Amino acid sequence: MKAMNRNQLVNIMYMSKTGEVTKRRVKIMKITDDTFKAYCFLKQAQRTFKIDRVLAIVPVIRRESEII
Repeated sequence: MKAMNRNQLVNIMYMSKTGEVTKRRVKIMKITDDTFKAYCFLKQAQRTFKIDRVLAIVPVIRRESEII
């Protein structure tokens, strides 16, 4: 919920229904009881994910590049 409210990108580890685990960077757009809709940068499309298949979620922290 926080990531969606802050318009923040997150990295997720997600297990498909076939058991394949993928790492995806997503922008969460809508959350329902057991799913969420997000823009998936891996697939470059909007996708629906089942919450119980998310293995891990980490916010993307953008750091400014240092100029030397």
